[in-house]
Amino acid sequence: MADPFQFELVSPERLLMSEPVDQVVVPGSEGYYTVLKGHAPHMSTLKPGVIDVVRSGNTDQIFVRGGFADVSLDGLTILAEQAIPIAEVDPAALAQEVQNAQEDVNDATDPMKKAEAELRLNQLKEVQTSLTGG
Repeated sequence: MADPFQFELVSPERLLMSEPVDQVVVPGSEGYYTVLKGHAPHMSTLKPGVIDVVRSGNTDQIFVRGGFADVSLDGLTILAEQAIPIAEVDPAALAQEVQNAQEDVNDATDPMKKAEAELRLNQLKEVQTSLTGG
């Protein structure tokens, strides 16, 4: 079992979690990565995805929509634009976000805006797939 380290998950509405954990899998904008005690300090942006928080052999899954992760010598702090425990995610609301993102892709005329919209759409579809297990 990994040595615990301090983890904090903060959204604009509230502090969702502040406690020692064994590991956290983070949906970084460059890909998923795992943080354990003693991880090299760094900052990264987050893509929409699911955070896996492991403590005492149990795993909590939390959907995040963007934000920042700050790994320091003191632990890991995630500042999420939005954070919702998986059990509370509304599949219909997520489907609506996917539909809105698809419309943004279809409506984009500037190549840069279109690329950004496609990236967001793909990230949301990835989250949708991970939630449905398909």
